[in-house]
Amino acid sequence: MFKYRIKLAVFLNFVCALTILCCQCLACTSTNSKPLLISFSADSTSIEFSNIDRPGLLQLKNTPAKDSVLNELIAVLQTPSETDTTIKEIPLAGTMSLTDSNIVFRPQKPFVKGNDYLVITYLNARFGTADQILKSQLNTTVKPTQVLLTR
Repeated sequence: MFKYRIKLAVFLNFVCALTILCCQCLACTSTNSKPLLISFSADSTSIEFSNIDRPGLLQLKNTPAKDSVLNELIAVLQTPSETDTTIKEIPLAGTMSLTDSNIVFRPQKPFVKGNDYLVITYLNARFGTADQILKSQLNTTVKPTQVLLTR
């Protein structure tokens, strides 16, 4: 009987430790519930990225080569329209600036009214959420966020 009590105590300690570990994982992976917002500025001369995770934004600010890192994280492509088949999906050249709370993309040539622009970014990208961690449904790769903006 004493032997079973020891085994039960060890099992309960294991379950308790596992529960604490799961709670810590949930606490570490709790994120800002606001999704990443990608939109044209009020005057449609730039694209703004807001609601960026604070840790990621701080890491970008502390990176010495901000321009090259931002260019790897964000791509803006001009997409062909249904009427004009001569245009291919081409990346737009421009500059990125990092402010206190967002990132702004300003193209070298102005956006054309009526054209579509595909924005692909890895900002706020994750392998999985807390629920996916607990259910063992993690992704094997980080999936980018894609938004189609029409000027």
